[in-house]
Amino acid sequence: MRKLLRSMRKRKVLSVFLLVTLFVVGSATSYAAFIMNKWNQTLDQMAAPAESTINGINTGKVALTQTSQLSNRAEEEEKPLTFLLTATDEREGSEGSKNTDVMMIFRVDPATHQGTVVSIPRDLEITADKSGLETSHKANYFYAYYYNKNKDTALEETKQLFSRVYQVPIDHMAVINFDGFRKLVDQFGGMTVDVDMDMRYQDESDGTDIRLNKGIQHLNGKQVLDFIRYRKSNLGTAESSDIVRNQREQLVLNQLLDNLTSLNGLTAWAKVLDIMGNSIKTDIPADELRTLMKSYQTYKPANVQYIHLDGEWESPYLVVKQQDLEDALEALRGQTGSSIDSRVMTD
Repeated sequence: MRKLLRSMRKRKVLSVFLLVTLFVVGSATSYAAFIMNKWNQTLDQMAAPAESTINGINTGKVALTQTSQLSNRAEEEEKPLTFLLTATDEREGSEGSKNTDVMMIFRVDPATHQGTVVSIPRDLEITADKSGLETSHKANYFYAYYYNKNKDTALEETKQLFSRVYQVPIDHMAVINFDGFRKLVDQFGGMTVDVDMDMRYQDESDGTDIRLNKGIQHLNGKQVLDFIRYRKSNLGTAESSDIVRNQREQLVLNQLLDNLTSLNGLTAWAKVLDIMGNSIKTDIPADELRTLMKSYQTYKPANVQYIHLDGEWESPYLVVKQQDLEDALEALRGQTGSSIDSRVMTD
């Protein structure tokens, strides 16, 4: 009788263990499926439409060609990719400005695991003869200009312009709004940075209130955004140049990439995906974006070279020495070769 009772207890314990195991495995599988579905929805939100036409070019067909080429990369020589990364101010009170406060050309070469980042100063002049417009404008003007003309083609046209002006074939463009950037930093628990100077600035029209002290400190998302945006002061602190701003942008970008690389846990990814889907837009078609994400480890650079463009202020533009600009662009071309995509480079 005792043997029978022990046997029944063992079977009961084993049954409970199996039920718990099945529940855990089933829950994990269901949650993984949920995250995968959420991932696909996020990519669809971020990605370009399947087909659109710009200046008579069917970008959907071009995208399909690029996707086909990308899927065959394992069989071909690994090729580098170039991205134009930008950030815009779409906060309430900013008067709807979409001028790009942050502009970086980022090149990654999977064959050498090298990356190059060149920050484009927002006040750098782009002359009328290069842009095709009637007058010269600052570099941060063009995305807003194209967006106001046609928001569906703004990314493609901005990418083509910068490819033509700087003679660097840019494969893709991505835009993140500042509020999304703030939320992303907060999601990672903030960021420790060495604030290079005291920063004070207020603007009641858009709610800007920058109050940072010099020194190493842990900042939240709003403070990190203040750190990279700080240019001028109306509360007694020294002003900051675009050059120093670019250095801050590159420092923060590097930490953000490290955080994304080390991100663990389905819950953490779910929250990050929500932020990314609502804050980032790119001209990469969804299918190609999925392919890129799957091959992320191949494209992740082990070493990144950050190039700063020094210059002098000659109102209303920042003037960079031509040789310094050429050296920076040549560093990008050095990883891509000197060939230029005729589709985007011809006038």
